[in-house]
Amino acid sequence: MNTEIHEECGVFGVLSRTPCDLAHLSYYGLYALQHRGQESCGIVVNDDGIFVSHKDMGLVGEVFSEDVLSHFPQGTMAVGHVRYGTTGGSNRKNCQPLEVNHQKGKMALAHNGNLSNALELRNQLELTGAIFHTTSDTELIAYLITKERLKTPSIEEALSSTMNILEGAYSLVLMSAQKLICARDPYGFRPLCYGKTDDGKIVVASESCAIKAIGAKVVRDVQPGEILIFSQDGMISNQEHCHKRPKKFCIFEYIYFSRPDSVIEGVSVHASRIKAGKILAQRHPVEADVVVGAPDSGLDAALGFSMEAGIPYGMGFIKNKYIGRTFISPGKGERLDGLKIKLAAIEESVKGKRVVLVDDSIVRGNTMGRIVGLLREAGAQEVHVRISSPPFLHPCFYGTDIDSQEHLIACQYDIRQICQKIGADSLGYLPIDALHELAGNNGFCDACFSGCYPTKIPEDPRKDRFEQRLSEIRRS
Repeated sequence: MNTEIHEECGVFGVLSRTPCDLAHLSYYGLYALQHRGQESCGIVVNDDGIFVSHKDMGLVGEVFSEDVLSHFPQGTMAVGHVRYGTTGGSNRKNCQPLEVNHQKGKMALAHNGNLSNALELRNQLELTGAIFHTTSDTELIAYLITKERLKTPSIEEALSSTMNILEGAYSLVLMSAQKLICARDPYGFRPLCYGKTDDGKIVVASESCAIKAIGAKVVRDVQPGEILIFSQDGMISNQEHCHKRPKKFCIFEYIYFSRPDSVIEGVSVHASRIKAGKILAQRHPVEADVVVGAPDSGLDAALGFSMEAGIPYGMGFIKNKYIGRTFISPGKGERLDGLKIKLAAIEESVKGKRVVLVDDSIVRGNTMGRIVGLLREAGAQEVHVRISSPPFLHPCFYGTDIDSQEHLIACQYDIRQICQKIGADSLGYLPIDALHELAGNNGFCDACFSGCYPTKIPEDPRKDRFEQRLSEIRRS
């Protein structure tokens, strides 16, 4: 298992009244969502029913050169995707959007989230003759939609029927020859919203920051369970799956995954993280000289801690902006080497001082131990660690890349022992009873902290369950 928290995926879609350069527009939208997935990316443009695509491993700026973008035709619709593979292997065949050529028409599908009943559904379909070419949940969803499409008069009705079968987390953007469709699972685990440009383009994205990045205005979030169908004739909202489940938005979107300038379910991500820092200062006060945040995910909470505690906020680290998040590195050696290149403590800010270090989480403890070490090497007299989430104690089955308790440090040691292992003078986590203050009046999922799962626990929770099964078949 990968024992660090990895980002989700990011989805993007756009519909234009007239043919135009949607490839560049999608490129800018995906750039704004790059924090949600740094493994692979793709864009599919619809040119009067002809789909033109480019997908590959790498960052948006690496995969889409100006030469690549210039080869896309003008079109009236496009979908895009940035991926971190929470299920399915890290290879090109799992890049999205996934394209399907079918008797009932073409489809391009981009997906964020994990199905909790994926293995069960896949086993059932394979026993009836289905053949899968990838190991991602997305192909399973696409297969079910095309299967249901044979029984229904429209692709949106096929999607609605498919939603009766799916369990778990999914925010989808789907493009057919004539329609751009988006949908969110009935629990609303993952974010999805839409907006409009001044010239009438419809834009759908995982986060509002991507809508704003291309100059559009956010209209609203897609409701949990809602299907929105956009075409040249306007918009239709299908709400037959709405209000059938309690809202269970992933609380870690506010703590870490989403970009600080996004607004989700009416709550500013930045304000939510400021609030987390203030709560930490109230619940775990400490005498100190400066508060610093671990870039980038700890900066907002550190500011909140400083505001509440009255301790000066300082810039504790310089970050190499040309390197992706340390979490993306798959191995211990790569992770530690990446951190050395990525972060440097600022001696002027911390030397001889009692430092409060704020970050969003501790997974294994190796990275946090190294960050504490950087402050010590820069001359910090004391280092007091404050974490803006509760301890991770349980696997996540809805998109976060934690599928086992085996390497979660909070499952192996108590807080005093963790504090010793990371080399800190004290350690304080955000209390689990304070999470509701981060989410406003929205219902949320905190299963990774509490163990209270909204859905049935998967029969095989491993991230690489399909790859493992293929290996077992080859060996038998």
